Amino acid sequence: MKYCILLLLMTACGYAQQDPVDYVDPTIGGVGVLLQPTRPTVHLPCQMIRVYPMNNDRLDDRIQYFPLTNASHRTLWLFGLTPWNETVTPESWTKPVVFDRETTTPYYYAATLGENGCRLEFAPEKKSGIFRIAFRSGQPQFLRLTAINRIGAINVAGQRTISGYEEFEGMKAYFYAETNVDIIERIYRDENTKNAVMLGFGDKENTVVFRYGVSFISEEQAKENLMKEIPDNNFESVSKAARQTWQKTLSQISVEGGTQAQRKVFYTALYRCYERMVDINEYGRYYSHYDRKIHQSDEPFYVDNWLWDLYLAHEPLHTILNPQFVTDQIRSYILMYQQGGTIPSFALLTGDWPAMTGNYAAVWFADAWYKGLRNFDLKTAYEGVRKNSLDRTLLPWNNGSRTPLDDFYNENGYFPGLHPDEQETIPQVDTRWEKRQSVAVTTVNSYADWCIAQLAGELNLSDDRKLFLNRAAFYKNVFRTDKGFMWPKDKDGNWIEPFDPRFAGREYFTENNAYTFNWDVKHDLNGLFQLMGGREQAEARLDRLFREGLGKSKWDFWTIQPDATGMVGQFSMGNEPSLHIPYIYNYLGAPWKTQKRIRMLLDAFFTDNLFGIPGDEDGGGMSAFVVFSMMGFFPVTPGIPVYAIGSPVFEKITIQLPNGKVFTVVAKNNSAENKYIQSATLNGSPLHKPWFTHSDITNGGILTLVMGNEPAKQWGNRAEDAPPSYLDFINQK
Repeated sequence: MKYCILLLLMTACGYAQQDPVDYVDPTIGGVGVLLQPTRPTVHLPCQMIRVYPMNNDRLDDRIQYFPLTNASHRTLWLFGLTPWNETVTPESWTKPVVFDRETTTPYYYAATLGENGCRLEFAPEKKSGIFRIAFRSGQPQFLRLTAINRIGAINVAGQRTISGYEEFEGMKAYFYAETNVDIIERIYRDENTKNAVMLGFGDKENTVVFRYGVSFISEEQAKENLMKEIPDNNFESVSKAARQTWQKTLSQISVEGGTQAQRKVFYTALYRCYERMVDINEYGRYYSHYDRKIHQSDEPFYVDNWLWDLYLAHEPLHTILNPQFVTDQIRSYILMYQQGGTIPSFALLTGDWPAMTGNYAAVWFADAWYKGLRNFDLKTAYEGVRKNSLDRTLLPWNNGSRTPLDDFYNENGYFPGLHPDEQETIPQVDTRWEKRQSVAVTTVNSYADWCIAQLAGELNLSDDRKLFLNRAAFYKNVFRTDKGFMWPKDKDGNWIEPFDPRFAGREYFTENNAYTFNWDVKHDLNGLFQLMGGREQAEARLDRLFREGLGKSKWDFWTIQPDATGMVGQFSMGNEPSLHIPYIYNYLGAPWKTQKRIRMLLDAFFTDNLFGIPGDEDGGGMSAFVVFSMMGFFPVTPGIPVYAIGSPVFEKITIQLPNGKVFTVVAKNNSAENKYIQSATLNGSPLHKPWFTHSDITNGGILTLVMGNEPAKQWGNRAEDAPPSYLDFINQK
């Protein structure tokens, strides 16, 4: 009895908590809210091999195949493997298998597959992986192996050796695999193409181990990758090592307090932040599709980054936790520029994917630089982002040369929009869906150009700095002061009518409407507040964002705004341009409203179940918001090395920094009701402002917040307490 009481007390005090890795539930968010579900990805942090069952979502009880790797986040899969325990028929090549009794972790996956119930397990290494399939006796035993992209071939080279390649988007991937038992039958779907094969193992009770390596260089390199990482059939050793890697990675942040569900949400979000970028250097060599060459290098070469989604929270989180990783990613971007001639937008394995809008590499580079990361070639990085701004088109989903719209932008300071009945005249514009996004192009590039101006100053390029500071104010040209909204202009400088800020789609904005893009001016919030009539009027407008109705039926609204999910009024929690907005109250003298909104948003939308992500998670973009916000702070303006304080959900958060220092957030009296900050200290000194600096973290220290159940409206409410605006930041330098 005494032992039971002691155990209960230890658990209540937080001393008997699970290991961080054991809180991770990869099924959270596995059913998409309108958009894409998350996937229960099994992998090592930021490494090539990423495996999960391919099905519609977590409610689908069938699996099409297991890719040997996901080569690009939710867009490109290579070499499908499926256990098959039925007679082979023409339908067998595409028929999915049912599954049950599933186990999902970051380091290990298992499920019972097929009508006859074979058991599949998987564990990852960096460039290789290992499957173990326990077949029952008296049933056919096959492994179906296919080149998913159809162009390729699979070669059964011996009784226990298989290799092959796939072609996709102008490049090739290769694999080499070995089994632990003899392949006694092979059936090709087509003997001429040999892009799909059934590997037969008889009908006796068998446990088949299929271990493989993947390469973007050659089959020989794939074999070398396998032999270096998984030289034998010891499944347990691979799974155990993967678990240890994840435990070490996730233990960099420890939390105390909160609920079991909140710890699951937090560590699952942290795990999601390690899906990418991925290192494709294969033991001293890597293939780059940016110049279509194989390079000798001992440095990592990282690919698979969607900067539009990741620059705001994901990259800044890693700048705290893994500054060397961020430096190496930026160095990879600079190499891509040197190899291919442009700084990528979305730096995929297959080359630059000019998705979305904005020159966010400039923001990322500036943020890293001003947070103390110096081991990259700033001059070349600057050259690349300057070229993107001045010499390449700013059109959405386009990375070509300047168009007449870009020349107009450079001369007039805004991207012109079209009237509702006006026909497009620029052939480079995607008229089917993406359109011009004219207001968003103006606001996002104003921010990027401000970051370029800062980098120009670091390089003593005074003329460039002046040029880009001027361009940083272009957002003012699309703010209509009499309406209080970002508003499209036509080529003659006239405001476009009719226009409803709620229902404007991609003609003027990116995946959101004017209510969201009103707050897109992260680099000059004080300037924005002045346009709105001052801090009081701006605060009222921010309140309105969370309270304004949809204005249409949900059916009609989401026909126009299918990416705007997780709606609170007109605020979209499920889309990245909104992530910083709840923290803007800190700049308006009402940090208690940030505290209120953040707690509500976390409780409402980020839960420990299949519906626990309100929009596209985007490989870490949404999850990094969760990690930051649950810790109690957020980087509102990457490029300015400060963090706005929110309302932590845990009583204590401890970050073990790579430099050996420790940063701790203590929230005294914290609870679901006690979400409001009453007072604060930083390293024992009173803190009256609702923000702190990046150096406050990296120097190590303790941020102590005293929490209560009523707003302390006097804390952080003075204008001089607000986080620095861009003018303040320039003057400080």
